[in-house]
Amino acid sequence: MKLLLLFGLVAFALAEVTRFEGEKVLRLKPVVDEHVTLIKELADSIEVDFWSPASAELVTIDIDVDIHVSAAHLELVSTMLQQSGMETEVLIEDLQSTIDGQMGPSPRTHSYTKYNSWDKIQSWITSVSTSNSQLVSKVSIGSTYQGRPMTLLKLGKKSSSTKPAIFMDCGIHAREWIAPAFCQWFVKEALSTYGSDPQMTSLLNQMDVYVLPVLNIDGYDYTHKNNRMWRKTRSKNYLTSCIGTDPNRNWNAGWCSTGASSNPCSDTFCGARAESEIEVKNVADFIRKNNELLKVAQGAASALRTLYGTRYKSGPGAATIYPAAGGSDDWAYDLGVKYSFTFELRDTGRYGFLLPESQIQPTCMETMLAVKHIAAYVQKNLY
Repeated sequence: MKLLLLFGLVAFALAEVTRFEGEKVLRLKPVVDEHVTLIKELADSIEVDFWSPASAELVTIDIDVDIHVSAAHLELVSTMLQQSGMETEVLIEDLQSTIDGQMGPSPRTHSYTKYNSWDKIQSWITSVSTSNSQLVSKVSIGSTYQGRPMTLLKLGKKSSSTKPAIFMDCGIHAREWIAPAFCQWFVKEALSTYGSDPQMTSLLNQMDVYVLPVLNIDGYDYTHKNNRMWRKTRSKNYLTSCIGTDPNRNWNAGWCSTGASSNPCSDTFCGARAESEIEVKNVADFIRKNNELLKVAQGAASALRTLYGTRYKSGPGAATIYPAAGGSDDWAYDLGVKYSFTFELRDTGRYGFLLPESQIQPTCMETMLAVKHIAAYVQKNLY
């Protein structure tokens, strides 16, 4: 008797995970033109990941420059910096160790004091809307490049008439995890204090608040599974092997000018055209159809500072952060959204994009004070 054995061979494609052992984050302090020139030359000759400002083009005298340098280029960069006499500080000694230490044990369910994966956030969106149906509803605005659903949470007391609204999005840059954490925290606070906090109760009675917990979902998911330092979307460009566009350089507001790059391999790539990214277009289309959205700044910064003393600069983005054409805040203001703001949350010191989970709660609590200040101002100035 012959025995026929059939073996089913299944090939599993293992996703490549980027590691950062031996890589450092340096803070450079250029004080003369030669220092600025050197930094720009470094950016041209090797792969430098700019943490602040976002690109070499934006480097100027007397502004700290934070860069992530690969292990392969570290010796060269260190030598050049030493020869230049530029003051340099090591912010992160070993990037992978800091990444590993950023998150504690992962809970099985969604947590407001943890950096949740996209799968957990997606389940949370369904759960929070179902269990708070009197105040929350879901609004689908389309899908991402990779087919993930983009769902807004609409917070507000149900009304037969159209109410003015606030639109809040988080996570436009994939690696800035504290932003989606705040959007989730805001929803929790809004729902749990409705009826007991006069200010929040008034806000949700008089206005609707649309919250997009993560705008750049594909990129955010990629930072959790493949490359913690990924910034852009995950769209493919048929003209190049480089992946993704900076979604906050892709809006139709001074598109692809100062602070943006036309190089598809750049972290600040503006895209093939304005609104080339489906995620950006989905949000832009929604706001265009609902232009009663209102999105005030020294008062907000002062309110925020009362809790932990954290000092935020307020003013035009180009002056307080850096010039960045094609941003969502400028686009919304140009469209007629009266109050349009960008919050740059912690950390500008030791951790950069790798803010430990222990700082999620204090960051969210102080930011809530600023957002509530803005909301109160908007309510008083609706008409």
